[in-house]
Amino acid sequence: MKIDGVAYRSVWVRDDGWSVGIIDQTKLPHAFAMLALTTAADAAHAIRAMQVRGAPLIGAVAAYGLGLQARADASDAALKRAYDELLATRPTAVNLMWALDRVMAALAGLGTQARAAAAYAEAAAIAEDDVATCRAIGRHGLGLIEAAAKRRPADRPVNVLTHCNAGWLATVDWGTALAPIYMAHDAGIPIHVWVDETRPRNQGASLTAWELGKHGVRHTVIADNAGGHLMQHGRVDLCIVGTDRTTAEGDVCNKIGTYLKALAAHDNGVPFYVALPHSTIDWAIGDGVREIPIEERAATEVTEILGRAADGRVTTVTITPPGSAVANFAFDVTPARYVTALITERGVCAASRDGLLGLYPERRPPARAAG
Repeated sequence: MKIDGVAYRSVWVRDDGWSVGIIDQTKLPHAFAMLALTTAADAAHAIRAMQVRGAPLIGAVAAYGLGLQARADASDAALKRAYDELLATRPTAVNLMWALDRVMAALAGLGTQARAAAAYAEAAAIAEDDVATCRAIGRHGLGLIEAAAKRRPADRPVNVLTHCNAGWLATVDWGTALAPIYMAHDAGIPIHVWVDETRPRNQGASLTAWELGKHGVRHTVIADNAGGHLMQHGRVDLCIVGTDRTTAEGDVCNKIGTYLKALAAHDNGVPFYVALPHSTIDWAIGDGVREIPIEERAATEVTEILGRAADGRVTTVTITPPGSAVANFAFDVTPARYVTALITERGVCAASRDGLLGLYPERRPPARAAG
């Protein structure tokens, strides 16, 4: 995707051929800064501190983290320590384990001298797979926006509501929920995005609004609780959100507040779509509400907020009374019954086991032999 006309990805191998470049998302939207990761510990810190975030990007950065470890020390013990440290950084997104396991499988049976090159190659393959996957999600989701454009009055754009950030900053490129929006914009379809600010951390206001603006997509930032009002008054044509983990039954886990948007959409007859790559499907879990671990993060993400002061300084301020208790749940789970459809790289399907298996038949259990 583009920042002021220049194409970027969210993770890359730098010109030295081994260190890993990222965009420090904790500085956005007030500064556009890049960081170099040189150790597995650097990669773990970047994920834990949310310098990188978004399920697909977390997986790619973790994979490169194992590459950095293999370059420094490719022994079984060192790789296991790095694997454990990276895995512990974020508990909710399933892409993290998926990517780490994929790299470790690529190293199995190799001598220590061959492991670094193999780890980097597998991390690069994960990154390229994510780009292709998100591009395909965009193509399939574009059809839904085109259909909405045909239904809308001729004098207004298609109004899409999204929650949190599921754009190219959350992936290697394109994004999941935002990929169809970018493709619609690039195709000349008049489109406008309602951007939930998304507390805590304001990833909608800070990241989604920033990347949409840099690409030239019309958008309006709204308070999290404004979505239901807009839907009641016919000002939302469809919702598209991302997900950090989707169960085999079609339940979706996404940034806290997604469930409330789905309820409002259901009550007002607004289609509610969830865009996801194959790496985000957890085939081992059926009941998302009871089985997905929900990350609880630091209270300061709620009590404090980063902003630009009138004199231009970027500063952090406290917005809650001293001594108030804070609970900071990072995600919630939307049951499949409130999801209109899932948008994947293989097509659009019902949010159900049968719907997912229709697109991923290789996940069907083998048939039992007769007799």
